[in-house]
Amino acid sequence: MTLAQRLADKWAGWWQAKWQASHQLAGPWDRTWLGQARVIITGASRGIGEALAKRLSFYGAHLCLAARSTEKVHRLAQHLRTFGRSQIIALGMDVTKPEDRKLLIDGTVYYLGGLDVLINNAGVGASGLFEEGSPERLRQIMETNFFAAVELIRLAIPHLEKSPVGGMIVNISSVLGRRGIPGYADYCASKFALTGFSEALRAELVRQGIHVLTVLPGLIDTPFNQHMLEARFRPPWREPERMSASQCAREIVAAMLKRKNEVVLTAGGKFLVWSNRLLPFVVDWVLARMMRRYP
Repeated sequence: MTLAQRLADKWAGWWQAKWQASHQLAGPWDRTWLGQARVIITGASRGIGEALAKRLSFYGAHLCLAARSTEKVHRLAQHLRTFGRSQIIALGMDVTKPEDRKLLIDGTVYYLGGLDVLINNAGVGASGLFEEGSPERLRQIMETNFFAAVELIRLAIPHLEKSPVGGMIVNISSVLGRRGIPGYADYCASKFALTGFSEALRAELVRQGIHVLTVLPGLIDTPFNQHMLEARFRPPWREPERMSASQCAREIVAAMLKRKNEVVLTAGGKFLVWSNRLLPFVVDWVLARMMRRYP
């Protein structure tokens, strides 16, 4: 056997072993598993949360839908019960309240018999120059986007580690959790905190068999902007085309099935993140130039 043939056989064997290892790792997280998964989705009454609820219900997952809008989340749960055989419960609650967070986790475990996936989707935003904002605005954004998610995870870990296939935490962050932009400093701070926390937690929870997926969406076609705390900033740049919430949900579920560590959504979001990784000084220069012309 020639040297080239030996190298080719060795290369083929390495790829086969790698494929088998990854296949065994991803085995439990297939479509049949999703039909048994018990999932919490916060911020489920609209936007990405609503789209995720519909997508996971399609696969047959058992859902606990949580949102501040009690009427909307109960209406969604009733709608999903009509089209599927999965068990779906709804809870009107505020993730920033400790008693509501405990009720959400305990209620899910009681009614669904356990917990396999926690999706931290609830969030709030605001736009405006930092100097024109208030401490109250920043604290409210941090409380909803970061502290509520962190404390829900703290409550969920003892139940997720009992999952028969290994629990999963899905944190819906943002591309602004990888690159800060002017006019959204408070929001960027909250998403940077959630992204960094997710990276650290991913390694910590390996011992418990719990996986952490960080989702970094770009612009998604949702009512998010209509529910911001403040909208006092008009971006001096042209916004790219928005991705539909249903497409966003499809890509998130695909990332869950593949047990990815992180996924960046939308072409504009990927461009921003990769530009900042490769040429951060260029991104700084472009944003600074735009802000010099800001009224």
